[in-house]
Amino acid sequence: MIKELAKTYDPSVVEDRLYSEWLAKKYFHTEVDKSKKPYTIVMPPPNITGQLHMGHALDNTIQDILIRWKRMSGYNALWIPGIDHASISTEVKVVQKMLEEGLTKEDVGREGFLERAWAWKEEYGGIILKQLRKMGSSCDWDRVRFTMDEGCSDAVLEVFTRLYDKGLIYRGEKIINWCPKCQTTISDAEVNHIDKAGHFWHIKYPVAGTDDFMEIATTRPETMLGDTAVAVHPDDERYKEYIGKSVILPIVNKEIPVIADSYVDREFGTGVVKITPAHDPNDFEVGLRHDLPRINIMNDDGTLNENAGEYKGLDRLEARKLIVERLKNEGYLIKIEDITHAVGVHERCNEVVEPLIKLQWFVKMEELARPAIEAYKKDDLHFIPDRFGKIYLHWLENIRDWCISRQLWWGHRIPAYYCQECGHIEVAKTAPEKCSKCGCTNLKQDEDTLDTWFSSALWPFSTLGWPENTEELQHFYPTSVLVTAYDIIFFWVIRMVFSGIEQMGEIPFKDVFIHGLIRDDQGRKFSKSLGNGIDPLQVIDKYGADPLRLMLITGNAPGNDMRFYWERLDSSRNFANKLWNASRFVLMNLEEKEYDIEKLSLTSADKWIISKVNTLAKEVTDNMESYELGLAVQKIHDFLWDEYCDWYIEMVKPRLYNKEDETRDAALWTLKTVLINALKLLHPYMPFITEEIFTHIQSEEESIMISNWPVFKDEWNFKANEEEIDLVKEAVRNIRNIRAEMNVVPSKKAHVFVVSADENTREIFEKSKVFFKTLAYASDVTVQSDKTGIDDDAVSAVIENAVIYMPFAELVDIAKEIERLEKEKEKMLKEIERVEKKLSNQGFVAKAPQKVIDEEKAKGEKYKAILAQVEERLAQMKK
Repeated sequence: MIKELAKTYDPSVVEDRLYSEWLAKKYFHTEVDKSKKPYTIVMPPPNITGQLHMGHALDNTIQDILIRWKRMSGYNALWIPGIDHASISTEVKVVQKMLEEGLTKEDVGREGFLERAWAWKEEYGGIILKQLRKMGSSCDWDRVRFTMDEGCSDAVLEVFTRLYDKGLIYRGEKIINWCPKCQTTISDAEVNHIDKAGHFWHIKYPVAGTDDFMEIATTRPETMLGDTAVAVHPDDERYKEYIGKSVILPIVNKEIPVIADSYVDREFGTGVVKITPAHDPNDFEVGLRHDLPRINIMNDDGTLNENAGEYKGLDRLEARKLIVERLKNEGYLIKIEDITHAVGVHERCNEVVEPLIKLQWFVKMEELARPAIEAYKKDDLHFIPDRFGKIYLHWLENIRDWCISRQLWWGHRIPAYYCQECGHIEVAKTAPEKCSKCGCTNLKQDEDTLDTWFSSALWPFSTLGWPENTEELQHFYPTSVLVTAYDIIFFWVIRMVFSGIEQMGEIPFKDVFIHGLIRDDQGRKFSKSLGNGIDPLQVIDKYGADPLRLMLITGNAPGNDMRFYWERLDSSRNFANKLWNASRFVLMNLEEKEYDIEKLSLTSADKWIISKVNTLAKEVTDNMESYELGLAVQKIHDFLWDEYCDWYIEMVKPRLYNKEDETRDAALWTLKTVLINALKLLHPYMPFITEEIFTHIQSEEESIMISNWPVFKDEWNFKANEEEIDLVKEAVRNIRNIRAEMNVVPSKKAHVFVVSADENTREIFEKSKVFFKTLAYASDVTVQSDKTGIDDDAVSAVIENAVIYMPFAELVDIAKEIERLEKEKEKMLKEIERVEKKLSNQGFVAKAPQKVIDEEKAKGEKYKAILAQVEERLAQMKK
């Protein structure tokens, strides 16, 4: 049944209504259907503290496009949504809220704090998932997962105990990233490197027993209190005589050895490096190789400890000032060099991160990394674009052991239990009743929680029910594709890959689709500090979700950053309006009747547009298979805007308006059929407007999102007709160009002559005469084999196998045109005179900026070019 569309498209009215209908009808929900091929996506879980931003909008639009396409293509398509507990972010939020009440974590205790954290999660967690619905995301909302729900928590405990029993998780002292403000270890992913103004302090380290000294340069002079050696490159001739000797550590006044290590870069700085194994990851490795002591001089809050001697209790930066002053007074400070260098800060609180040696829990990475490397080398794992695979490989081949413990209360508590009698560590999913070594029942669980990435590394299989061997796990694992931005490829993608291989025996996904970041129109990252953020929900309120989705994908190539332009949103909205108006036009002309395709008299124009949409279906599908989503939607856009709206609809109007035309039904059937197929191709990108039009224009299928994806049909392949209409379009375009160049108003009609010696070409134009009257403002059309009867002054355009002529006198009123051109000539002469006078004025040239002078010169050249064209036209007119 044909239903009338509203006069204008109002997303605010349509989108919420349609989304509610989709939810009510369970279109997003997926059950295991073994008769269909599975297609699975797990949503990268946003933080429960998160608000929807443009990065989320892009990431989830891409996923939604893929899942809608595969759903329509007959796959058992499952998209699992979820959220991450975000240990540090959430803990910071809850602590801040408690501070407003005058409370600290210690005041309420661990259990009291966790009660508050869970209450906070219930109130604020998942807000972003609700916001994603405004984007049109067609997730299976019945399967929402949370990294700390019962199933995911069980998976975390299972993996921890398995890896521990296998010897791949251990407790030891290593250098970690430490946030003095949050007082916890943090991952590399949580460290932002910001360029800051700083200094290189050049310091003398006297060589023991001599008058010589070695010069070192450091950005953190306070750490010298923990120096245990000075290192040079073994092949550095400048310092070979000092290797094996000692230097006097200033202020501390103790001897430390001079060692040789190839880690030192001879070309950087002085070629001498102070070694502080407890405060630098590279120094730590050097210390291991040379069996150096490790002296930690810092407390957890960033103040110096008893190992700092007289500086104990001072803040690290306060101590730095005093140490530099003392070095200067005692003659050890050579110079201070101003530099700009990258400083690591905690992304949550912007505190400068300290590399510190700590007793923590780690995962051994060498054994786990090996199969993850092989998966890529064997081409089991694909990156789109492939260049990110090289980055993945490089990171894995240089991977270090992973610190997984965090000094937080919110998160998965480490399942390690310490015997208070003998010190033995028991690791188990549930608290043991007694120590397996001494039988003591006094066991205490580790206070730390696990790195958030530990649970999200299990996401592709924990969300499907693992460690239980569920039907969903058997059917939907491995998942099909992971969609994510390039900035977290190392921290999350790699961990999911090795976790999937280790626990499931196969990679967690076949494809990794890496998209770029969205930046502002100046190419800057969106950030609170710049105040350049754009709220997707506000964009949706103004434009609707479909234009935002289209804008985000159009021109978007895998792996490349894109810029946000409001003008592009306007263009997307204009496209939606054009599609809506074209659909209204079709609906207004359709009739309540069945069309028998066998009895329809399809014209060349009908076959041309049918063939075009048929080819479009194949090309779009091929592009989407290659993840060229931006290229695919550009083709759909161009087809609908240009071929369907601007050409085909205009071509068939005379047939629609003539009720006696025997091809009218063919035109109506074609209009409807082609529009339906194009809407289906567009649906994954613009789900709302396509659904609204689709349910109005046909009643055979209940919803576009569960309709069948268009596929290429041999019987719709009309290449000969495509060539015919493309030739006619070329002729019409040439006529339009001629008229535009001559400023001919649309109301002025002209006789069009088509001259061709080729009989087939003449036949094509004979059949297409009506198009010239409709599309090229022709008063009449004559097709002939030679130029007989055509005026010598007729303007012409050459196309394939033919020449188009139009009598000059029919296009313009010669007397009026000469008058107009004479005025234009006079105007140009005056402008040229003005410019030349200005440029010959030495006072102007001497004072004006070069940019202004160049602009005047450019104007002069432009006016001269226009004058030449005007004079050429006048010469033609006066013949």
